[in-house]
Amino acid sequence: MLQEIVSHVQTFHNYLLKRTDARVRDYLLMQSPIQMTTILFAYIIFSVYAGPRIMANRKPFRLNVAMIIYNFTMVALNAYIVYEFMMSGWATTFSWRCDICDPSNSPQALRMIRVAWIFYFSKFIELLDTVFFVLRKKQSQITFLHVFHHSFMPWTWWWGITLTPAGGMGSFHAMVNAAVHVIMYFYYGLSAAGPRFHKYLWWKKYMTAIQLTQFILVSAHISQYYFMEKCDYQVPTWIHLIWIYGTFFFLLFSNFWIQAYIKGNRLPVTVDKPKQNGLSNEDITVVPTGKQLENGTTHHYTNGKALSGKVKKV
Repeated sequence: MLQEIVSHVQTFHNYLLKRTDARVRDYLLMQSPIQMTTILFAYIIFSVYAGPRIMANRKPFRLNVAMIIYNFTMVALNAYIVYEFMMSGWATTFSWRCDICDPSNSPQALRMIRVAWIFYFSKFIELLDTVFFVLRKKQSQITFLHVFHHSFMPWTWWWGITLTPAGGMGSFHAMVNAAVHVIMYFYYGLSAAGPRFHKYLWWKKYMTAIQLTQFILVSAHISQYYFMEKCDYQVPTWIHLIWIYGTFFFLLFSNFWIQAYIKGNRLPVTVDKPKQNGLSNEDITVVPTGKQLENGTTHHYTNGKALSGKVKKV
């Protein structure tokens, strides 16, 4: 029985290697799903088990400088990703309707493949969000939703750029997501910089609106596929998954918006006196996958309620 299972797994693995687009085989973490899956499993174990136990009898690290550098580096990286997606088709040759994946080796197709991989790899860099939580002993902010998003996103993107790396309709949500991350990480960077910058964060209320706009754009764009008479998209499964993803998170954030801004159940914003380490206890609003901010960290929400009292990101 075990030998038969191993045989099937080996057969499937060999099939994947043959199906992997030759144009991405030499990119880092693209040779096999085993590498990236191992990293993500290690991330999950560290986040929910090993990390908290390592830090159990240790004092939390003060990582403000590291978080400021990290957040503003992510601003620059995501801005570059948006630019490359635009120049690879979205601002040049794409129709914004039935744009299919380019199987050629044209300069534009290769440029799209490269930025798709950079976006994919950036999701592994974003795992540092959780590492900062663990090292700062903010375990209450490492919710199921937080871990699920940070592990599921890169895992699914491996399959996407393995089978259909040259963009098409499926790359639109990545471009929009990167654009939102420019705004989000800029916010986190200012928040991590300390209380003296909090006066510049008056627009925190609109973070949820930015997220809702993202999901509306992604869902509306991908929904065009269902109303076209003909669109020879190579892997329709990606279309369905993107639509489900966008719709699910739109509903999640809509519920939070109703609870927080219409029914008035929003947590009060309070600012305590700065602590000796230069941090304040300001409660700030939400972010990409349902998070809140506390000096550059993130916090998840579900059903419009905070999963834990204190705050600080997708």
